[in-house]
Amino acid sequence: MTELGRYQDPLTIQRVLHSTRTIAIVGLSGNELRASYFVGYYLKRHGYRVIPVNPREKEILGEPSYPSLLDVPVPVDLVNVFRAPDALPAIAEETVAIHAGALWCQFGVINEEGARIAGDGGVTVIMDRCLKVEHARYVGRMHWLGFNTQRITSVRAGLQ
Repeated sequence: MTELGRYQDPLTIQRVLHSTRTIAIVGLSGNELRASYFVGYYLKRHGYRVIPVNPREKEILGEPSYPSLLDVPVPVDLVNVFRAPDALPAIAEETVAIHAGALWCQFGVINEEGARIAGDGGVTVIMDRCLKVEHARYVGRMHWLGFNTQRITSVRAGLQ
């Protein structure tokens, strides 16, 4: 398994997706053009409770935004990170402190020290994967984009 491979196990990803209800998104932006906003919007639309963690924002997606994970007043199942890789060790420490079950690091958020801190604290780590893409892949929403339509042939019925 490659270095990152241990943080990208499909069964672990599926388990995390199916056991998660509340997601704190660290670095969630109020800017509708940012990837974090799109992911947060998607997750909220699919029934997850999304909690913004961004000290620069008061409210995002109709939810109050908190300055840090330590300020979130409810239990968190999953921490999703949209921050630079060097911020990950501190975020991992907060993730362990709030007893979140998993730490999900988006594409490009790769930091071995942060992964070690979270793992040593009993937190499942997924790294260099997009939460929205993996949700779509494993929960069957890819058909929205033209994938997984459950159609075996490309020939439409009645056009043969």
